[in-house]
Amino acid sequence: MTATLWIMLAIVVVLVCISGFFSGSETALTAASRARLMSHAKNGDARATLVQTLIEKKDRLIGALLIGNNLVNILASSLATTAFLGLFGQSGVIYATIAMTIIVVIFGEVLPKSAAIARPDAFALAIARPVSIIVTLFGPLTGVINWIVRRILAMFGVSLESGASLLTAHEELRGAVEVLHREGSLVNADRNRLGGLLDLHELEVSDVMVHRTSMRQVNGDDDPADVVRQILESPYTRMPIWRNDYDNIVGVVHAKDLLRALHEVDNDPSRINILKICNPPWFVPETTTLQDQLNAFLRRKGHFAIVVDEYGEVEGLITLEDILEEIVGNIADEHDLDMQGVTTEADGSVVVDGQVPIRDLNRALDWNLPDDEAVTIAGLVIHETQTIPEERQAFTFFQKRFTVLKREKNRIAKLRIRPATILVPPKKLGTQSPGAGAVAVSEATDGDFYDEGYDDLVEMNETEEAAATASGWDEADDRADRDEEPDRVDDTASPVWDETPSDERKPD
Repeated sequence: MTATLWIMLAIVVVLVCISGFFSGSETALTAASRARLMSHAKNGDARATLVQTLIEKKDRLIGALLIGNNLVNILASSLATTAFLGLFGQSGVIYATIAMTIIVVIFGEVLPKSAAIARPDAFALAIARPVSIIVTLFGPLTGVINWIVRRILAMFGVSLESGASLLTAHEELRGAVEVLHREGSLVNADRNRLGGLLDLHELEVSDVMVHRTSMRQVNGDDDPADVVRQILESPYTRMPIWRNDYDNIVGVVHAKDLLRALHEVDNDPSRINILKICNPPWFVPETTTLQDQLNAFLRRKGHFAIVVDEYGEVEGLITLEDILEEIVGNIADEHDLDMQGVTTEADGSVVVDGQVPIRDLNRALDWNLPDDEAVTIAGLVIHETQTIPEERQAFTFFQKRFTVLKREKNRIAKLRIRPATILVPPKKLGTQSPGAGAVAVSEATDGDFYDEGYDDLVEMNETEEAAATASGWDEADDRADRDEEPDRVDDTASPVWDETPSDERKPD
């Protein structure tokens, strides 16, 4: 080999190193944490300030780095081809192509980008000054290229506005929280607190309020002694007062005001006019977001509001504590009741009152049931089934099996929830006639559940039947009231069984 060839190969090595610098710089500057850079900048790090300046004009930065990277890659490939032609003749083109592809991919792309992504902040701070010089040198050329790119994209209706962002700040924060939780850097309690804070602008008052069916109210026309007794027996500090009709709330009484009034009349309840010690009620629409309602509570220095719908009918009540609990979780004090309506059974199933909010259940059991279309667990079942189920009907969706244990009029009062992990063996899949006590199933797909055999299914159904019977269900009366129909097959490709007694479900 002549000295010229050695010089050319040495130049190729240098150019590949420069290519790696450009590739690593691009990765580091796009992956660097803006929050940490801001912290460094506030602490007086000039390099962090320079990196922030570069990132603010990302299109100019990326354009300059790509121009430099392509220039050195093309030049390195040309020199390598010339050198290989001198060594191997016409076949040198093939050798040069193979060699440069391997070298550029490994040393010009993968290696520097892997190093940069491992420590993006440190890498970005280290290359801030040289990259700033490169961006300045290629600035005019980058501007021309960006102008051409914008015009071409505009022909297809694509805009590259500098202020446009694919993700909102809330979405970025939520994504960061989920990533940190998945990596184990954020415990579940902290994830819930941060998630609750981010949810305030999405949730409405109606999502967390105490529904009117669970409100404790006092009739202002009752005997004063009875009113005092009801208020003092209540675990709550404030209670709504109504007259003539439940929707006609005329005030809110505070227990401290009541005790003060009792003291003034020598503890004689008959001398108290409950309406005179009430505070005027504050009515808020059910569509108010929790963020707006929290701000309203802070402005008014209030803690209690009555929620009404668009027709002015009372829907429930909301307190400042209800909103704060969405952020920090349950706030328990000496007068609070434990979470009602959730009981974990020995077999791993959970018996839940229908009125339990989905969000509370998700937090308590670390589940992920959707709460977009319903507030309570009963509402979720009704929404998914598109009907009001009868007692002992069972449905499977969201990897859970829901069995209705108790129904009161048109309200689901109690359910049993267990993991949906039972499947009839493939040879038994199908739909038999309802009269034969058969089963409606959908085809098993993608391993949604596990095959544990027909006997396990029968045993599970017998357990659910016993639980339903214990809750007051009577088979003879129920079958007389309704026709037996197989349960619907939900759209999750999970089997949904009817609740025909197990002895009628034996295979032919």
